[in-house]
Amino acid sequence: MTHQNIKTICLYCGSSNGKDPAYVQAAQEFGALLAQTGLKLVYGGGDVGLMGAAARAAYDAGGKVKGIMPRFLRTRERLFDEVETVVVDSMHERKMLMFEDSDAFVVFPGGVGTLEEVIELLSWRRLDLHKKPIIFFNQNCYWNPFFDMISYTIGQGFTPEAFKRTYMSVDKVSDILKAVSHMSTQDEDIDTRKVM
Repeated sequence: MTHQNIKTICLYCGSSNGKDPAYVQAAQEFGALLAQTGLKLVYGGGDVGLMGAAARAAYDAGGKVKGIMPRFLRTRERLFDEVETVVVDSMHERKMLMFEDSDAFVVFPGGVGTLEEVIELLSWRRLDLHKKPIIFFNQNCYWNPFFDMISYTIGQGFTPEAFKRTYMSVDKVSDILKAVSHMSTQDEDIDTRKVM
């Protein structure tokens, strides 16, 4: 897959704002960046938290946005009905549609739901079920404890060292799409966990 083949980016992130306003600002910056570069955003479908901030910024900047929302959450989360929204029956169906509709994945700070989504995505990559780029936006070193856990499982012999090649980490919004492009064309023998 080359960068030219990447048309749609899935965003995994929190449905809360987090304590630092910089998280919301970064999500807004990323949504606007996708719109400016002509990339479609696929996300969880709500108008709350970091995901809502990114989706609204992309929409306000003239970008294409697709939300995928489980039916039971429509009564719990504020909706963003101005964009295309697909309503599904379960969380499993939501994740599968998000996966199928996306060429690459970007992971912003989030809670247990974000962790659950990205763990499955990384597991599928580990099993060679896909080769799609996975980029962590490591704002304020947010994902460092997660990376430490991955390293611990490698050190204990439960995960191969090569697993670190299945994702990249950046700490500036402006570097996210560079990392997506790099991962879409990288040689499998090069370890590029961190770019820039």
